[in-house]
Amino acid sequence: MPNVDDPCSAHFRYADLIACGETYVRVTDAPASTQAPCFNIPLQPATWTAIAQLATTILDPITDRFGPVTLTYGFASPALTRHINSRIAPSLDQHAGSELNRNGNLVCKRRGQACDLMVDGVDAVTVARFIAEQLPFDRLYLYGKDRPLHVSIGPEQAGAVVEMRKGPSGRLIPRAYSASDWLVRQ
Repeated sequence: MPNVDDPCSAHFRYADLIACGETYVRVTDAPASTQAPCFNIPLQPATWTAIAQLATTILDPITDRFGPVTLTYGFASPALTRHINSRIAPSLDQHAGSELNRNGNLVCKRRGQACDLMVDGVDAVTVARFIAEQLPFDRLYLYGKDRPLHVSIGPEQAGAVVEMRKGPSGRLIPRAYSASDWLVRQ
């Protein structure tokens, strides 16, 4: 398996996707290459491969088009997700890649890999439009123009765009579209 400090694409190292996000920063200030209080290192070779695929097929083209990407959430091992109280769905969100839970089952049956990202000075809808028009992806979640967007790659490569809109109660309600249907609505 690679070292976390190895490059996984033209613009990213594995550590960029492993040692990012507010939870990782909160639970450890140690570099990703050391076993910190929260061991957030992929154990499955398929996860390492998916991280590189995500960086190469999604993050590099975004960086080339718009400039530097800020990753707000990347790989999340079961050890890391235990420190997150809300706003996640490990069995669906693909942040765990192909990692296994305590029972030896996939954390997320979708496999692949996901990250949440922002590009300084570019709204999330513009970045999402670029992804939907130009890049092979599995799922893309939009939470608003000024919020990080979630993008994943995976075996299905569903090309699904999900807009999370506030309902009357203030709770987020997903509206799913194919990439082509979502682009027509833009």
